[in-house]
Amino acid sequence: MTEMISKAVVEAENASRRDALLRDYESLGERLARRGIEIDSIKEKVAAYGVAVPSWGVGTGGTRFARFPGLGEPRNIFDKLEDCGVIHQLTRATPTVSLHIPWDKVSDLTALKEKGVALGLGFDAINSNTFSDVPGQAHSYKFGSLSHSDAATRRQAVEHNLECIEIGRALGSKALTVWIGDGSNFPGQSNFTRAFERYLEAMKAVYAALPDDWRVFTEHKMYEPAFYSTVVQDWGTNYLIAQELGPKAFCLVDLGHHAPNVNIEMIVARLIQFRKLGGFHFNDSKYGDDDLDTGSIDPYRLFLVFNELVDAEVRGVDGFNPAHMLDQSHNVTDPIESLITSAMEVCRAYAQALLVDRKALEGYQQENDALMASETLKAAFRTDVEPILAMARLEHGGAIAPVATYRASGYRAKVAGERPAVAGGGGGIV
Repeated sequence: MTEMISKAVVEAENASRRDALLRDYESLGERLARRGIEIDSIKEKVAAYGVAVPSWGVGTGGTRFARFPGLGEPRNIFDKLEDCGVIHQLTRATPTVSLHIPWDKVSDLTALKEKGVALGLGFDAINSNTFSDVPGQAHSYKFGSLSHSDAATRRQAVEHNLECIEIGRALGSKALTVWIGDGSNFPGQSNFTRAFERYLEAMKAVYAALPDDWRVFTEHKMYEPAFYSTVVQDWGTNYLIAQELGPKAFCLVDLGHHAPNVNIEMIVARLIQFRKLGGFHFNDSKYGDDDLDTGSIDPYRLFLVFNELVDAEVRGVDGFNPAHMLDQSHNVTDPIESLITSAMEVCRAYAQALLVDRKALEGYQQENDALMASETLKAAFRTDVEPILAMARLEHGGAIAPVATYRASGYRAKVAGERPAVAGGGGGIV
């Protein structure tokens, strides 16, 4: 397997931290044992956990106002895979990459798959894009795609999704993620019912083309780029779509796609209960769809989401197999560093959720003891599980301190010398 950062660098960085980690791990193990928790079992579960890296996340993002490219920007999907390989090498928690078509479209899919294999990476859900136009496109998506009033535009959007399925099949993917920006900016601009009818009709054509072992994830978003109404605006509409399409259709939850203060963990619980939770796009939010680093604003909410996931895992919910993906825009940080820290944050939330005393929690819930139920969750959240995460990384060839090791490697300076500088100044997310 090709490793983008020298093993010698990783080993040297680990050597300087190994003794302290062993002491911290032993100390935490003793404290957890007093709570009836075996630390190695938690470590094994964390080590087996994986979250997909978004191919678009390794490039510098932007806003409607400006984009400020960083050094060593990836020029193509092959460069992106190398950056993703660095993240997995150091964290051992990101074994797959989620592609975005047409941004990552190439003529030689065999070469792309071989590149992934060489880096130890697989391919997660394929993301279609009918929220922007590409040069030479026959019909514009300015006024919608799968719900467009024009039948030819809808057919074009359907055909794009069918192409994404074929690309995914060639790469070994097993899922298609569909998010559309369709909606309206003015009252009266669109007929709500007819637009949704057109969307469902188009999505049924996409669904019919899914291989037997595939799933389709539909993604809801309250607003943007349509600011008055959005065709797939909330989890209720998303659930209706999944029900209407069939057993291979599931709802994808993006943590930034809800109104402020919405109880996202309860939405997760509802979708689990009715067997329609497809997966996540993890990020964080202060005001809206900010696409900030996961856990950077509200780590407790992230923990509460994982609390619901672990609850379902412990209960053995039938068919429970959500996909976990990051989805972030890095405007002022090194994207690799942000994705490294986000991967560690989802692992942290998972580990903390595994520490919840489920029997005690259920008892307090039955007794309506609100305070102690809350304290039971907080006892797990307050636990510093970093020694567990670091030990899992170390034992699987990763870095005890991934960001510090990345910086010590000089990888960013190296690729900056190989990849031409990109001019800034324009707006746009990608």
